[in-house]
Amino acid sequence: MCGIAGLIHRGKSSNVGEELQHMLQALKHRGPDSTGYALYADNDGQNFILRFKVGENVGEGSTSVNEDESVYNERKKAVDKKLSELGALVVKEEKLTPYSYRYEIKFDKDLMDFSKTIESIQSVEILSIGKSLELIKDLGDATVVSERYGLSKVQGTHGIGHARMATESGVDIKSAHPFWGYPFADVSVVHNGQLTNYWNNRRVLENKGMRFMSECDSELIAVFLAERMRKGATLEEGMKESLTGLDGVFTYFVATKDSLGMAKDTMAAKPLVLYESDDLVAMGSEEIAIRSILPQEIDTYDPFDGEVKVWQT
Repeated sequence: MCGIAGLIHRGKSSNVGEELQHMLQALKHRGPDSTGYALYADNDGQNFILRFKVGENVGEGSTSVNEDESVYNERKKAVDKKLSELGALVVKEEKLTPYSYRYEIKFDKDLMDFSKTIESIQSVEILSIGKSLELIKDLGDATVVSERYGLSKVQGTHGIGHARMATESGVDIKSAHPFWGYPFADVSVVHNGQLTNYWNNRRVLENKGMRFMSECDSELIAVFLAERMRKGATLEEGMKESLTGLDGVFTYFVATKDSLGMAKDTMAAKPLVLYESDDLVAMGSEEIAIRSILPQEIDTYDPFDGEVKVWQT
């Protein structure tokens, strides 16, 4: 079933970490297995924020194997070595959990080569790279994940998030949303629905050199958009192409460093409620998500089938 939520403040910053936490917690009944946040924070824009994991948080029902923390430490050392070889300067590093890290780095070369090199290390996955994007996902509900990573104090302009009920793949971090728009900085995607042409599309995109890190059908949307953008399409153009390029039922949100977009398939089978004012757009799978941050009387509406909308900060 899953639940998705997103908001964007136009012309100002707010406590997006806390706001998105409330929205996703209100949708917990739609997806208790894992929660993910893509927050666009008020970083100084000078360095890339690199979020990566060196192992899994193993949950009930997962086929993953618990690993000793010494294994994680060895993988982290391997990442540091690769960063040095690539000429990336680590300005700051934080160990967030035994298996996940946040680095601030200076790097001015190709992100595709960078990402492939880092992910050549066994079990290492880049969650996101960006000048403002902070992508965090883990097992547990919105409050559990927020407290684990200290997200309630994150200030920024916009964000998207996902409360996941695992149906197509395992209960693990790699299958959780959001998905990063590899190899583009600051691009993230969350999705509610099911894609029926996943494997055919995946084979085509892999033959074009695109990267998949899970077997979750939702990752296809991020890869699909990234491939279109590599060919020169704008974000909105790529989203419109997805309405015919992807089969199934879906509603998804995509965010970049300065925009938030939504797309709804032509059957409009997956729910979406939207609120829009001059300075705030908030949307979610159910109105209860919006009401969690806007308890006053407001007007909401359901977007049309086949609709694509993009808002700027």
